[in-house]
Amino acid sequence: MLDRTMPHKTIASSGEGALPGLVQASMLTSDGVRLDADIWMPLGEEDAPVLLMRQAYGRRLGSALCYAHPAWYARQGFIVVIQDVRGRGTSEGEFTAFVHEARDGAEAIEWAAALPRSNGRVGLYGFSYQGTNQLLAAGLRPPALRAMAPAMIGWDLFADWASEDGALRLASNISWGIQMAAGTAEHRGEMAAWEELFAASRALPLNAPVNARPPVLERHRALGHYHDWLERPASDPYWSAVSPSAALAELRAGGVPALFVGGWFDTHLPGTLAGFDALGGALMIGPWTHFPWDRSVADRDFGSAAVSPVDHAQVRWFRRWLMDDANVELSPPISLFDMGTCEWRTGDIWPEERTTFHLGGEGIASVDGTSATLGPAPGETCIEYLVHDPWRPAPSVGGAFGTPPGPVYRAKVDNRTDVLTFTTAPLEDSLALFGEVGADLAVACDSPAFDLACVLSRIDARGRVTQIAEGHRSLLDHRAGDRIAVSLRKTCATLRPGERLRLSIAAAAYPAYPVNPGTGRRPADAPRSEARLITIGIITGGAGGSLLHLSMAQGQTTQQENQDYV
Repeated sequence: MLDRTMPHKTIASSGEGALPGLVQASMLTSDGVRLDADIWMPLGEEDAPVLLMRQAYGRRLGSALCYAHPAWYARQGFIVVIQDVRGRGTSEGEFTAFVHEARDGAEAIEWAAALPRSNGRVGLYGFSYQGTNQLLAAGLRPPALRAMAPAMIGWDLFADWASEDGALRLASNISWGIQMAAGTAEHRGEMAAWEELFAASRALPLNAPVNARPPVLERHRALGHYHDWLERPASDPYWSAVSPSAALAELRAGGVPALFVGGWFDTHLPGTLAGFDALGGALMIGPWTHFPWDRSVADRDFGSAAVSPVDHAQVRWFRRWLMDDANVELSPPISLFDMGTCEWRTGDIWPEERTTFHLGGEGIASVDGTSATLGPAPGETCIEYLVHDPWRPAPSVGGAFGTPPGPVYRAKVDNRTDVLTFTTAPLEDSLALFGEVGADLAVACDSPAFDLACVLSRIDARGRVTQIAEGHRSLLDHRAGDRIAVSLRKTCATLRPGERLRLSIAAAAYPAYPVNPGTGRRPADAPRSEARLITIGIITGGAGGSLLHLSMAQGQTTQQENQDYV
């Protein structure tokens, strides 16, 4: 670990274009790599705690696309340090996604704690890459680290970043793979490669003969992590080396208070929830995509309560743990935005109450979207068939991975003949969903290899259909008679009387996920020319029919009323 007394180079920011309150400083890692940082100083002369963000996209960005500018945090009484990670911005070294973040991060914490005017206490903040690297550094238990606020993170990077329930996240991996490779090309001065990757980022190459192997990434595979993520199985030790989950014992022993922040439509929601479930602390989930965090998300305006409260929540969090401010009142451990009532709900634990709906139908759901039902009791046994055509696979719309992401009106997709919809009658009473959602499906199929894409939606009084949870399962060797569980992530949404709940089921969500060829070959490896027609039957009714399991809110309190939404 870096000695806290090690000299560091400080360069005052001055001259044309200087920013008030900003200085620049560098540190050396234990292996001699220089890491550069911007430091935003608070007013006054007294010692102050440090907030550290370690950036993979350029320190001057400061994640200002989600957070208040670092200068605002400095005005709240913190020394704010935004550091370029190894091989990014002006920092030296070679960038390898997540590989150096534990050691470099732990050393940066101790270095920041020894800065002039520091009181020796450090907190970490940042989202996505900047959120995950907090946990990696915390796993080494640097003494100066007293609090953190990891937002929208990966916990087990194979299970909740590279894939979803084992299915490759195709479009998001290609998009981020291109972006990170371009960053490396820029840092190395390989500008022809940067130009090619930049162009690809503006028109994602999703239709290569093997969808998961676009030529631009094949040509520039040495610049990024993409092929490691594509080719390494879950059992490969690589994933433990880059995943916070592998340091669970050390993280628990360190006991650093953590405020986890997520979004219901964020690509990283499973990782954020897994981190909170493993470590505790506090959790705040808004109605947001990966970014930005605002009231208007795709086709919904969630009202003024949805405007991000994260900056103020983080200031309270860090004042409590870095300044020993006993007057700071923290919210209950769980704060969730209710996407039905558009208000924040708080609680101490996830609810344990569950309810089950039975899928029902009469065999014509593919052409008559009104015929299949969700009900409290099973009906007569039936099979609802859909035919998956790889030439025109069901698209990914809205949710975490669609274009655009978020709560998109999905009636047109639900009306496709390769999408089955199961809908409740208008509700007589409010239905408060709060927590786990899962489909337990009885399936008949003419292939042992197929995908199931499930979306849970709210249908409001005007008939608008917007998703509130989603899940995807890819199977390569399904055995006839085996039931299939599809996790649809956690959610929080209250349906009012007169509204309805809908479960939609398709065999694809392209390009969020590659099309399953139906041959038993891994979708990420299969040429699109191999893909074949697949017929899938969802068995409904009777004792062995398909089910939808929901978690219910009970004893939760409303934190903030909000009615100015549409």
